[in-house]
Amino acid sequence: MAPEQIPASIPDRSASAATVQAAIDRVMMTYDLLATRTDDERVEARERVIDYLAKLHAAGETDLDRLTVCGLTYLRERDGSIDSVKAGFTGL
Repeated sequence: MAPEQIPASIPDRSASAATVQAAIDRVMMTYDLLATRTDDERVEARERVIDYLAKLHAAGETDLDRLTVCGLTYLRERDGSIDSVKAGFTGL
């Protein structure tokens, strides 16, 4: 899967853009390991995480590890795989 271009909304397209691109690639690599998804689902997830990480970066987040964790958490919350009730946790 070829990496997509970083959105133009990222002001500094040098080191900051490289950080965001690295975070996007890490998120997608990890997300693909968690479950089998169709190509359409992967493309949609990648588009969503690109937008989300661009917003985080515009808000001032520049740490690669933090961007990666936030992006992965965002995708898992969106697809419901982080829901403890769906996973069978009852709290007992």
